[in-house]
Amino acid sequence: MDQTELRSIALRALSLLDLTNLKDDCTPQQIEALCAKAQTSSGHTAAICIWPRFVRQARGILGSGHAVKIATVVNFPGGDSSIETVVAETKGAVADGADEIDLVIPYRKLMAGDEGAVTEMVEAVKAACGDALLKTILETGEIKDIALIRKASELSIAAGADFIKTSTGKVPVNATLEAADIMLQAIRDSRRKVGFKPAGGISNVMDARLYLRLADTIMGEDWVMPSTFRFGASGLLDDILGVLAGKNSSATGTGY
Repeated sequence: MDQTELRSIALRALSLLDLTNLKDDCTPQQIEALCAKAQTSSGHTAAICIWPRFVRQARGILGSGHAVKIATVVNFPGGDSSIETVVAETKGAVADGADEIDLVIPYRKLMAGDEGAVTEMVEAVKAACGDALLKTILETGEIKDIALIRKASELSIAAGADFIKTSTGKVPVNATLEAADIMLQAIRDSRRKVGFKPAGGISNVMDARLYLRLADTIMGEDWVMPSTFRFGASGLLDDILGVLAGKNSSATGTGY
């Protein structure tokens, strides 16, 4: 691949990136730095993704209506809080200025056969989101089973999710191309306007390229845009900026 094509992929990935800091020891100073880092000389990321406790701070830094959206997480990372607790989390985050809510579905209950738990959670949180975008995190690396990943996708879409997302980034196996394939096919077959977000373990432009190519193949080459596709990553931006500065991508991973 020549440098021109690599730069084109890097620019595309930049516009689709949810720049993430969900470290347990994240500080207000790191949030301030994250907000600045999301706005590069080559363009801005789609969003930052941060803990709920930092949403108000980030909104104060970015102001209202900023091009960089503020995403936060609820029922995170375990997916085992009560509906009442998660709805309260969601309402609080939206009141603080969150544009997007990334919800971990109760995937352990789904794995135990309780499909209704997913539907009830997603519907309740969707109602609490107001105008905020709802992304559901399936935790595909824990679900593992292909049929169950497909079912989790279908349940989330039917219950009103605006996006389906692979992973929290907090488990041993996060985004994989196999899970992405299943989830994108579920979106295509639903015939609904639902987006896709691979998250966790995507750290370089060459990995990003594989997911973009898969989405282009399944959904069509004009489908991928910030309203339909995001990367959830903390380290990807560094490689993107390296490529745009004329360096080669740091790795040629597979995404698995």
